[in-house]
Amino acid sequence: MRGQGVECHVFNLSLGDWFLNIGLGAKNYVGKVRNWRSYLDGYVKDHCITDIVYYADQRPYHRIARAIARQYNLNVYAYEFGYLRPDWITLERSGMGVFSHFPNDPALIRELASKIDQERPGGYYPYTFFSEAYHEVFYHLVPKFLPFLYPHYRHDRYYNPFVDYLSFIPRLIASKARARRATMLIDALLEDESPYFVVIMQLQSDYQIRRSSHYTHLSQMISEIVKSYADHAPENAKLIFKLHPYDNNFERWPDVVQRTAEELGCGERVRTIDGGDLGRLYSKCKGVVLINSTAGLHALQQSVPVKTLGIAIYDVAEITFQGSLDAFWTEAAPPDKETLNAFLKLLVASVQVKGNFFTREGRAVAVPEFARRIIAGDVNNYGAFVEPPPRLQKARDMGVPIKYED
Repeated sequence: MRGQGVECHVFNLSLGDWFLNIGLGAKNYVGKVRNWRSYLDGYVKDHCITDIVYYADQRPYHRIARAIARQYNLNVYAYEFGYLRPDWITLERSGMGVFSHFPNDPALIRELASKIDQERPGGYYPYTFFSEAYHEVFYHLVPKFLPFLYPHYRHDRYYNPFVDYLSFIPRLIASKARARRATMLIDALLEDESPYFVVIMQLQSDYQIRRSSHYTHLSQMISEIVKSYADHAPENAKLIFKLHPYDNNFERWPDVVQRTAEELGCGERVRTIDGGDLGRLYSKCKGVVLINSTAGLHALQQSVPVKTLGIAIYDVAEITFQGSLDAFWTEAAPPDKETLNAFLKLLVASVQVKGNFFTREGRAVAVPEFARRIIAGDVNNYGAFVEPPPRLQKARDMGVPIKYED
């Protein structure tokens, strides 16, 4: 962006930021979060800032930055991992999740998509588990060794990084054994004639759980799903909980799932899987239940019915099941292909950037397009910006703890 004549101001809020931003002339904010609003407000006015960009929406400092941008009618952009993983980056104007302005009216989505004539970007830019894990651990763990450099930094991690990452070591050691057990269970499910449903677990530490759903703990989700399944699912249907590949097992979810199922009298029909090929698991399943994981989009693309329990960008009529969870077990229907294809076409053209954060090739593809869209004001283009955020009222009705900083 600087190479194209754009004046950029970069801020470090933590030591992790400092290491990532070496060489960018970044400024360090070491004050308290309660003073961040007045500091940033003054900085924006003194330096005639026009655009604010941050990684991850709704984190404490970013919610404040977003509020200031709205106050002064500035452009504000949030970016994150792509909705279409693994080799996409999401870049949205004004907000993501609950505050996404991407349309959710199927008729409007089809209309907007019909006007797009550009081809979907080609190429494939995967990255390894260790590339992502290294950056994750490095960013969050290093500040713990030198906390006095940013003494007032307020992180939003659910677990202490030491607990989080140390808990993951036993899983790494047993990864091959877990993969074998998962493959065996999937093989058995595919050979059996009994129907089965899949529940996609997310990370308890994922801020999207706390900001885009009414759950404060995933055990609440487990209880709700198992009870509904026990009361309303066909008696011959099985329920398979799929753990997140990066789960640290601190919560011991398999034990929680099994205990809950036994208490509700369906323990013999409920299983937990830790690993395995998600595509194969989806191939014969009757439906997928989740909060808002991007794994839901993968299921939809395999024509699997999906029920979301939180706020998800793809939770759109004609794409996901809009009835109750109780009804899903017997009434689930696959997505409408025309609407789903239109949704994906509009999503890619307006809020997805091809590439990734972790490889040289992925960055080489993503960076120029990322900068181009921001400079040109071309984010959420093709009309994919609806005001007010169309998922906001549903979130309020659902009981999501809204923190809009307005």
